[in-house]
Amino acid sequence: MEEKIRILISKVGLDGHDVGAKLVARALRDAGMEVVYAGLRRTPEEVVTIAIQEDVDAIGISILSGAHMTFFPLILKLLAEKNASDIMLFGGGVIPVRDIKELKRLGVRELFTAGTTTSQIVEFVKKESGKRRGGKG
Repeated sequence: MEEKIRILISKVGLDGHDVGAKLVARALRDAGMEVVYAGLRRTPEEVVTIAIQEDVDAIGISILSGAHMTFFPLILKLLAEKNASDIMLFGGGVIPVRDIKELKRLGVRELFTAGTTTSQIVEFVKKESGKRRGGKG
């Protein structure tokens, strides 16, 4: 039996708007993935700890607060410190194009902005998480 892709979806910082994160979590679940929803106002440390404990393939972070240039690099740093850089980091929210380019350069695999469909996110996660799964077995 094939292992299901496991994804952690969370919000970091003080941003309290989680409708988009819940929609993405539901779409991933409906596509057959196991989704751990960590909820609102998590710290980067909590997100990385949960991701490792839950043995997820990827972390999806929703940020609407403008703190993306702080939180994404910090999560990448914490993953590296815990020898968990194989956990893919992706996200979405209100993120300017110039910041998307920099965050991708730093190691965020993909960033989704307004207008992205949930099916686009599902296809991306299936394709990219499959690479990590392939390396596990």
